[in-house]
Amino acid sequence: MAIIIILAFMALFILGFPVVVAIAVPALVYVIMQGFPLELMAQRMTYALDSFPLVAVPVFIFVGSLMNQSGITGHIYRFAQTLGGRVPGGLAQVNVIGSLVFSGTSGAALADISGLGRIQIKAMTEAGFTRSYSAAVTGASAVVGPIFPPSIPLVIYGSVTSVSVVQLLVAGILPAIFYTVLLMLTVAFLSFRYNHPRSSRWPTAREVWTTFVKAAPALFAPVLLVGGMLNGMFTPTEAASVTVAYVLFIALFVYRGLTWRRFRFALFETIKTTSAVLIIVSAAALFGWVMAVEQLPQMFTLALLTISTDPLILLLVVNVLLLIVGMFLDSTTATLLVAPLVAAPLVMAGVDPVHLGIIFVFNLMIGLLTPPLGLALFTLSDVAKISMWSILRAVLPFYVPLVVALIVMTLWPDLTLWLPRMLQ
Repeated sequence: MAIIIILAFMALFILGFPVVVAIAVPALVYVIMQGFPLELMAQRMTYALDSFPLVAVPVFIFVGSLMNQSGITGHIYRFAQTLGGRVPGGLAQVNVIGSLVFSGTSGAALADISGLGRIQIKAMTEAGFTRSYSAAVTGASAVVGPIFPPSIPLVIYGSVTSVSVVQLLVAGILPAIFYTVLLMLTVAFLSFRYNHPRSSRWPTAREVWTTFVKAAPALFAPVLLVGGMLNGMFTPTEAASVTVAYVLFIALFVYRGLTWRRFRFALFETIKTTSAVLIIVSAAALFGWVMAVEQLPQMFTLALLTISTDPLILLLVVNVLLLIVGMFLDSTTATLLVAPLVAAPLVMAGVDPVHLGIIFVFNLMIGLLTPPLGLALFTLSDVAKISMWSILRAVLPFYVPLVVALIVMTLWPDLTLWLPRMLQ
C-alpha cells in the first residue's frame, strides 16, 4: 500500500498538480479506504503546525520582506560594491559578498534572488556583464542563504527530525563561508578567462567608511541574531522576533524607507509565502503518518543498512538520492517527505545528526539550480527576463564549487561540527 501511495503521489506530481494536492490526495484516499475517521486527517495536519520552532519560519520570511521593502538591501549592496568592485570579477564578486551578508537576514535562497538579486542583476548588466552570467552568479551565490543562519530549511529540518535548531544554525556558518570562498575563486577564474569588467580604481578610505556607516545598522542584524543564539539569550524563534523588531526600528528611524504601503506589502508577501510553506508542512505530516502506519521508515532503514553499515558509504548513497530528489521537489517538500526516512538509518550507523542536516539541506540547494524543477532557475528567469536554458548554460561552471563544497562537507565532518562542539 505504501508503494501505491508513493506512485500515486509521483503520478499526480508529474501530471502537473500542485505539490500540496499531490501529497494530500493519496493520503486522504488511504484514510478513507482504511476506514479511519476523517477527523484524524484534520488532527494530523494541524498537529504538525503545533511546533514552536516552526514559528520562526514566518518571522524570518517577514524579516526578508521588510529588508526588501524598506530599501535596506540596497545599502548592503552598495557597501559590498565599494569593497569588491575592484577585485577580479568586479560586480560578480560583489554579488557573492552581498548574498552572504543578506543571507544573514533572509534565510531563504529565493528571497535573496527576488530581493537583492534584482539589484545585483541590474547593476551587473549595466557594468557590461551578460544578463545570463549575471543571473547565474546570483543563483549560485543565493545557495549560501539556507545554510547560513538564519535558515528556514534548517528550521524545518530540525522540527521534522527533532535535532537542535540552534546546533544546526551554528553548524552552517563555516560551510557557508567555505562555499563562499570557493565561489569567489570560481568567479575570479572566470573573470581572468573571459576578461570580465571590474572597477577601474580601488576605493578610497573615505568611500569605504561612508558606505560602511550607512550599511552598519543593517549589518548588525545578523550579528544580533547569531550572537544572541550563541550566547543562549534567544531561541531561534525568539531571535527571529528580536530581529524583526530591530529591522523595523532601523527601517523607520534610521533609513526611513518604510512607508505604510510598503509595510502592508511586506505583510502580504509574508502571509502568502508562509501559507504556501505551512500548507505543505501540514499535508506532508498526514502523508508521513500514512507512511509510518505502513512502516515505510522501518523498511527504508533496513534497505539502507543492507547496502552498508559504513557511515561514509551511507552518506554517499544519501547524497545521490537527495541530488535526484532535489531535481524534482522543492526543499520544503523534500525535507518533510525524505528527512524522516534517511535520518534514522544514518544516525543509527553513526552519522552525526547535525552533520547530516547540513549535508541534507545543501544537497537540496543544489537542486534549486538543477532542472527539471529548479525553482531558482525559474525565479532567475522571471527576475532577469531571459530563458531558463540560457541561465542554465551560464550556471554550468558553478556546479564545480557546489560539488566540491558538498564533497568536502561530506568527507570532513569537523567543518560542520567544530563550532557546535565549541558551544557545548
